[in-house]
Amino acid sequence: MILKPDLSDYQKQFLKDEFAASCGIILIEASPGSATVRMEVTGKHLNSVGFLHGGALFTMADFAFAVASNTREKVALAIHTEISFFKAIRSGVLTANAREISLHEKLGTYIVDIFNEKEELIANFKGTAYRKNEKLEFG
Repeated sequence: MILKPDLSDYQKQFLKDEFAASCGIILIEASPGSATVRMEVTGKHLNSVGFLHGGALFTMADFAFAVASNTREKVALAIHTEISFFKAIRSGVLTANAREISLHEKLGTYIVDIFNEKEELIANFKGTAYRKNEKLEFG
């Protein structure tokens, strides 16, 4: 009997992403084709004019995308991404929800919405991943 990965397996796997961890991004939920991550905005996330740096938002969205696209047992790597920013913020806790909108043998496409605590949409990300023939080994 083959056991499917659960949240703790995904959390162990994606703790290896030291860059996301150094940004304070944590994995909250993961299941096939989806992921939820959270990040508390701190001073290290702010740009030179005191607002959340676009790179911090992109990193958060990219991490959620990476988790969601790698829940299908194959190694998945980004081949195209884009992001739109809707609201400038200075503080708070952000949640990014990634969901699969298309899945084929070689490609998967995902949407990531980032919200603040007031459930205001802060940014929207779309990413397409190339699905390699290589199996993703959890652990």
